Amino acid sequence: MKTFLISDNIDTLTGMRLAGIKGVVVHEKNEILEAFESVINDKEIQIVLITEKLVDIIPDYIMNIRLNIKYPLIVEIPDRHGTSRGSNSVMKYIEESIGL
Repeated sequence: MKTFLISDNIDTLTGMRLAGIKGVVVHEKNEILEAFESVINDKEIQIVLITEKLVDIIPDYIMNIRLNIKYPLIVEIPDRHGTSRGSNSVMKYIEESIGL
């Protein structure tokens, strides 16, 4: 089982590389989508870490993957500047997932 990072920040990628996690740095919507396509097609990658800023660029695509594809597990992470999400971000995600 492998973990892969899709980041908008080189510092985040550098930190993850120190932990043995490979990844890419992308900034544009088409680059993010291309990175996801390659990750989804690689059956060895089971966990995808993605920075919050990138999730904000393609929220519908991320939600579609979470709801319709079993693997990989997608985990949003803050970048080096910290989280931009409020303290209720987990509850908001759960509410959106079940349709409240």
